[in-house]
Amino acid sequence: MRINHVALRTLDLPLVAPFTTSFSTQTHRSVLVLEVHATVDGVDVVGWGECGALSEPVYSEEYLAGVIDVTTTYLLPMLFEAQRRAPLTAESVSVHLERIVGHRMAKAAVEMAVLDAQLRAAGISFADYLGVTKDRVPSGVSVGIQGSVPQLLDVVQGYVDAGYVRIKLKIKPGWDIAPVRAVREAYPEIPLQVDANAAYTLVDANRLAKLDEFDLLLIEQPLAEDDMRQHAELAKRMRTPVCLDESVVSATKAADAIAMGAAQIINIKPSRVGGYLEARRIHDIASAHGVAVWCGGMLETGIGRAANAALAGMPGFTLPGDISASDRFYAEDITEPFVLQDGHLAIPRDPGLARVPILDRLEAATVDVVRVDA
Repeated sequence: MRINHVALRTLDLPLVAPFTTSFSTQTHRSVLVLEVHATVDGVDVVGWGECGALSEPVYSEEYLAGVIDVTTTYLLPMLFEAQRRAPLTAESVSVHLERIVGHRMAKAAVEMAVLDAQLRAAGISFADYLGVTKDRVPSGVSVGIQGSVPQLLDVVQGYVDAGYVRIKLKIKPGWDIAPVRAVREAYPEIPLQVDANAAYTLVDANRLAKLDEFDLLLIEQPLAEDDMRQHAELAKRMRTPVCLDESVVSATKAADAIAMGAAQIINIKPSRVGGYLEARRIHDIASAHGVAVWCGGMLETGIGRAANAALAGMPGFTLPGDISASDRFYAEDITEPFVLQDGHLAIPRDPGLARVPILDRLEAATVDVVRVDA
């Protein structure tokens, strides 16, 4: 493969409803989409990638403007230099970029677009590339922090009526025991889990242990992302399995978390860990140790949602992921929408990793374009 040029598109997409976590409230999603124009075996092809970084560095240290800067200043020039020496492949992208410390979300978006182009040129779907045999995956939904418990129950009822097979509640200090109890009492049988986005400390262990009575699938990232030792300690004090999200940024960190007893379950977000190929490695490590994984989400458009659905079809993904229908977040997605059917989403089988944007929708959502030529 030879990359000819790359367009970095910044999109502005309104959400159907505000999405509140312990660290922010989003009403719009600023999304960076990479459009890689390449030539593979004499054939011109376009590959698509999507970056999970938010506008501000509140989920991780990365943020949209920073991703654009590091991608245009360092990552793409490094790939252009590499392809002058030897043909470029998606599998070699991480090696070419490893000299740059961190910036995993930026690297993930670049690798995703290159892999998408590579698979399209070969006529292979991402599901086939991964060896996935399933044709659909169960769909869970993430429910943001609401203004009141009655409002939360109304929102959850809507998702239950829509057919989602698992509910995840965002929690934070002051919004935890009461809302979780209310949802569990209203829906005693539904699979239920909670996500703290690192909002607590080990001082809160006794309070968090009160969540044990609600028969939760897991508690996700209750403590600081850089403290696996305290997660391991908390795991000893709770019956509810501890799941790590922000703490697991690589296969190495996943292995460390498992060895320390800090993670009984791992949430794999490909953007957070540096790309889909690293996500596959984390899946393999977790499976080898008998640790369940599930696929998290970053409010993706249909581009990233397609890839996540295929990834979640791998055998180690034994828990429903946050791979919801397009209308969970967007009134109109930039691709053909993903639609919930019997609580599941279909795994795409078209060539490529991503679902191709509808060009007029893409153009309407685009607020800025940066072009980088090889």
